Amino acid sequence: MRIRWTHALACAALLLTALPTRADIRATEVEKTYSISGTTGMALYQSIGARGPILRGGASSAIAKTDFDLKWGRDYKRDGNDCVLAVVRPFLTITYTLPKPANTLPPDVAARWRDFIAGIRAHEAVHGQYVTEMAQQIYDTTLGFRQDNDPNCKTIRNAIQTPLKAAFARYKARNRAFEQAEMAAGGNVQQLILKLINGR
Repeated sequence: MRIRWTHALACAALLLTALPTRADIRATEVEKTYSISGTTGMALYQSIGARGPILRGGASSAIAKTDFDLKWGRDYKRDGNDCVLAVVRPFLTITYTLPKPANTLPPDVAARWRDFIAGIRAHEAVHGQYVTEMAQQIYDTTLGFRQDNDPNCKTIRNAIQTPLKAAFARYKARNRAFEQAEMAAGGNVQQLILKLINGR
């Protein structure tokens, strides 16, 4: 699934008496749809193939996708000759893009579609969960981060990139493994497609 990775930094020398306690990351979730045509399971799936979101620079398309935009507000404080990341404010938006039939479906096809899209939505929700967990890891590993001999709070902004990149690498590995398992022969997504097309 395609991702968008962004972040923003805010640096201020604040005289804080204590670091904030751990906070749970809460994402703003947005659902978008793209229109597909057809009144049979096969026609719907073929329309998904023709109109689905493009991935990997246009090399392939997908049934659905999960994008995220993760920004950070950070406040630093000087502690003697050191600098401490005292406040971390995450701003996370997760956007799901899903197919939506443009036509009224026959009852049997409509029932199969409901099962199909519920399964696809659950699949994408796992990607969203991984994003949220990554953001939580970044929060937990950077809040309170201390940089020695950095009274102007400059070096710390590069130093915190190490735990940030580590969390992102773990996210990508989990995301890739999940996607491969779901898309494999006999996997969950393949079964959803077969049930939509064949009604079994």
